Amino acid sequence: MASVISPVHSPIRTCQFSSLYLSSNKISPSFALLKARSLSSKASSLTFSPLPETIKPFSPVETSGKALRFSGWSQELRRRGSVEPPVAKAAAADAEGAEIENAAGYGKPSKSFSEKFPFLITGFFFFMWYLLNVIFNILNKKVYNYFPYPYFVSVIHLLVGVVYCLVSWSIGLPKRAPIDKEQLALLTPVAFCHALGHVMSNVSFAAVAVSFTHTIKALEPFFNASASQFVLGQHIPLSLWLSLAPVVIGVSMASLTELSFNWLGFGSAMISNIAFTYRSIYSKKAMTGMDSTNVYAYISIIALLVCIPPALLIEGPQLLQYGFRDAIAKVGLYKFLSDLFWIGMFYHLYNQLATNTLERVAPLTHAVGNVLKRVFVIGFSIVVFGNKISTQTGIGTAIAIAGVAIYSLIKANIEEQKRKAAAISAS
Repeated sequence: MASVISPVHSPIRTCQFSSLYLSSNKISPSFALLKARSLSSKASSLTFSPLPETIKPFSPVETSGKALRFSGWSQELRRRGSVEPPVAKAAAADAEGAEIENAAGYGKPSKSFSEKFPFLITGFFFFMWYLLNVIFNILNKKVYNYFPYPYFVSVIHLLVGVVYCLVSWSIGLPKRAPIDKEQLALLTPVAFCHALGHVMSNVSFAAVAVSFTHTIKALEPFFNASASQFVLGQHIPLSLWLSLAPVVIGVSMASLTELSFNWLGFGSAMISNIAFTYRSIYSKKAMTGMDSTNVYAYISIIALLVCIPPALLIEGPQLLQYGFRDAIAKVGLYKFLSDLFWIGMFYHLYNQLATNTLERVAPLTHAVGNVLKRVFVIGFSIVVFGNKISTQTGIGTAIAIAGVAIYSLIKANIEEQKRKAAAISAS
């Protein structure tokens, strides 16, 4: 008498998927039916067929879409006629930012940390920008205390940055954008103004206190407005001109009683303002379509080539005769070389991070951020170096910074109104 094999029912509790791809609701448990040599099953059961008595080596094992069914997928399988795992479907939907379909309906894909808390990421960018800027200014001034050669130091700043860019390009972070003769012709004037402004800033840093140089550089909006009005022919509203009055008055007050004042430091800072103003003008004409990282890299390379000849002509003989020897005797070879490397690295990183930071915020936040950066640098330099300033210098500096803040806010509001008007007219 043939023996009857009774089916064995074993309750199998399916796992609960908590990821974004499936609903957080539990899948109703089903029973697995193990029956010898039978492929028939009910819609709520999971059937396993025993292996054949003999299996050929490397024979493919075929699975049927009908042999594996979950109650939650039954309608989907019948409608499509094939199995499309919800995980793959959800992954594709998540990549496109679409809603994800599951047994309970539709749900939004989970967001990354930067998407959930964008203000924290932006705040971190601002913090790092300010921190790197302060470190650069302090370390840069310390180097000038024992190595007063601003033309050579300017070359080091750019050289370290260029090496950093070349290494980044070699590993594809970022990918180097090609440049042609037309783009090179557009970027060359920008790079020349960048080189001149950078060198003159360093000459001023070496000659006077860091706080005084930044106070003079607070006049940069005045030069920008003047160039826009008289060079580019743009109309500057009266409110902007009035907001610049406290800047001029404040800088004048600070300059008259600045203890570290000398004409070399003052004149170099003023030339730097003019150079950076024309850099802004030429930058508007040099919209090459590249990303800002590649544009800054090419500008740095050209500026380095511009800075090397005057450094060799003006400071080269002194450096070979006693400049390097005196610096090494004061601090040692290792500290001298490490200081030169780090001021170049911090210079490049703070400039690059400033660009990345300001791309994340609105013009108004951009303006406030620039003003606060100057306040941070002036304040930290006074504390670190213990520079003594007169009461009139302190008041003048505060008035100048307040004027820059008012100017920046007014200009940002004007730019925002222009942008909104352009968007409305385009729509």
